[in-house]
Amino acid sequence: MSPVRLVVSDVDGTLVTRDKQLTPGVIAAVHRLHTRGIGFTAVSSRPPFGMRMLSAPLNLKLPMGAFNGSTLFNPDGSILENHTIPRDAVDVALDLLNERSVEIWLFTAERWLVRRGDTPYVARERHTIDFEPEVVGDDALPHDGICKIVGVSEDFDLLAACEPDLKAALGKAAHAARSQNYYLDVTPPSLDKGTFVEESAARLGIPLKEVAVIGDMANDLPMFLKGGISFAMGNASDAVKKRATYTTLSNEEDGVASAIDKILALA
Repeated sequence: MSPVRLVVSDVDGTLVTRDKQLTPGVIAAVHRLHTRGIGFTAVSSRPPFGMRMLSAPLNLKLPMGAFNGSTLFNPDGSILENHTIPRDAVDVALDLLNERSVEIWLFTAERWLVRRGDTPYVARERHTIDFEPEVVGDDALPHDGICKIVGVSEDFDLLAACEPDLKAALGKAAHAARSQNYYLDVTPPSLDKGTFVEESAARLGIPLKEVAVIGDMANDLPMFLKGGISFAMGNASDAVKKRATYTTLSNEEDGVASAIDKILALA
């Protein structure tokens, strides 16, 4: 097995706990990577401004990936690359989600737009990304410059049923996948967490076989396909676990720290 020179981690359900906190154990484990000269970065369905709180405690130096890897940005928040969803694909996604009575959020690199600011998941996301949404009417929802559309519902079965329908409706015009049971994300085409892993490795001149990846959801599988070693979190579904090299502990049990310790033991 090749030595690991870069670790790429998902954020929600992986790097942070259910209450969206970095634990001392995870922070210490990432610092152990730094000490050994192994790079570490994160990729998430979150917007760039929703990941800024990770930079200081984890002492991040490498570019991170937002919107499932379609936007790259530095730890100081400056944008390196930003891709948006084609307008036609935005129209298709909004039409389908409206048809299914799914709550809709829109994200740009700088803004979070919602129709209502008093729903439970808006409160949850506000806490998660430490950012205030803008409440706008249907006629004020932009269709250009959109980096991510999120379909939100407490009816998990409804979103699960929407996912393949939305994939089929969008075709290759945009990417659709659930990032949580309650979030169905639409992001720019041809870019995902796997392409982020590829670009991160290329920037460092590291072969993909020397990259370890950690995640918990189906939208993490593209990076499982790219990394030399993959870790599924203990809280991941069986379908995700089957696609990983190893299964670690859950995000409530410092699973990322356990994965890092295994990586260091293999080094």
